[in-house]
Amino acid sequence: MKIGLLFVNSGPFSNPDLLAHLAVTAEKCGVESLWTVEHVVIPQGYQSPYPYSKSGKIPGGEDVSIPDPLIPLGFIAAITSKVKLATGILILPQRHPLYTAKEVATLDVLSHGRMILGIGSGWLKEEFDALGLDFHHRGARTDEAIQAMRAVWNNSPSSFHGKHFNFGPLMSFPKPVQKGGVPIHVGGHSPAAARRAGKYGDGFFPAIGDHAKLKELFGLMRDAAKQAGRNPDAIELSCMGRADVDALKSYRDMGISRAVIPPPAFDKDGLTRGLEKLANEVIAKL
Repeated sequence: MKIGLLFVNSGPFSNPDLLAHLAVTAEKCGVESLWTVEHVVIPQGYQSPYPYSKSGKIPGGEDVSIPDPLIPLGFIAAITSKVKLATGILILPQRHPLYTAKEVATLDVLSHGRMILGIGSGWLKEEFDALGLDFHHRGARTDEAIQAMRAVWNNSPSSFHGKHFNFGPLMSFPKPVQKGGVPIHVGGHSPAAARRAGKYGDGFFPAIGDHAKLKELFGLMRDAAKQAGRNPDAIELSCMGRADVDALKSYRDMGISRAVIPPPAFDKDGLTRGLEKLANEVIAKL
């Protein structure tokens, strides 16, 4: 069971000194991956319900600092050598796949093949409105963007012809270090996300920890993979978790290979103590 840390670019971790301390200490303590989150803007007074809290609101309020998800990963890549760099998640339908493919491939090269691209279709309608994008087309845009990026990473020249994205033939370099391109992990805990992971994903990351719901989603993912002629066992499973050995072993027994948890503190001393405890009392016993 691998352990990742989520929210590593948001709130207090938008401070470069604290982010650097988190990254270096996490790598030293055996954390496998660091995951950044994304919102380009948070419209004031939004009504769309945030799906990961009972309040329906983003933790930290509308003025929480959320830096771009990719740039901090480049910062982390420069000061670490082993920890994987992941987005959890990048809101793919808000971005053009040509730019995203170029940025992610560049990060993969700079990090010597450590990138994981976690993607989602988004939940905040008002954010799509601010960008001039149709919220109701986000699923189709997400599916096309995944295919378009893989075409850019794996083909030279590259082409893609869809309803929302249409390009080529064209050249785009550098290519990712990882064979086949950067692995794409589909986030979300909706049936649509599960089906998307089965049809297109290298991984599936429902950001929840409920066993019954996870089993339901994994079943939908597996069915979709089989219908698409893909091997569902080749799709890596992740979930949200907590720093508890028994709980993490129960996820492992479900076939989940990674649990992603929040950082243990928001100051340097607390992070050092918390991550060392995580290493000694959890990671060492998995």
